Amino acid sequence: MMNRVIHFEIPAIKADRAVKFYETVFGWKIEKWAGPMDYWNITTGADKEPGINGAIMSVDGAIKQVVNTIGVKNLDEAAKKVLAAGGKRVSPDQTVPGIGYFAYFTDTEGNPFGLMQNDPKAK
Repeated sequence: MMNRVIHFEIPAIKADRAVKFYETVFGWKIEKWAGPMDYWNITTGADKEPGINGAIMSVDGAIKQVVNTIGVKNLDEAAKKVLAAGGKRVSPDQTVPGIGYFAYFTDTEGNPFGLMQNDPKAK
């Protein structure tokens, strides 16, 4: 099974400014997430169209660059492969309630990416 890019994140110093920019330039629908952190979900188009959706996030976290998230079947197994291939872990595993399990890593060149294991029952 190939693992695909399923989400992107755009860091912002001033999220309201970034939201206005992307809504104005691309017509994206952007809504503040109801979760416990400052995070704005981006819908880039209809589900039937090619492409992925993403989010705008505060630069307060460990990641300060645009990040692609890759969907994986098992986060623990994928993390072991990343580390064995020379990548590094940037964050601990995180539970995203109702969505799944997530962590940030970097590749051998220092490029950040996320891994997401889907689990709608995650709490």
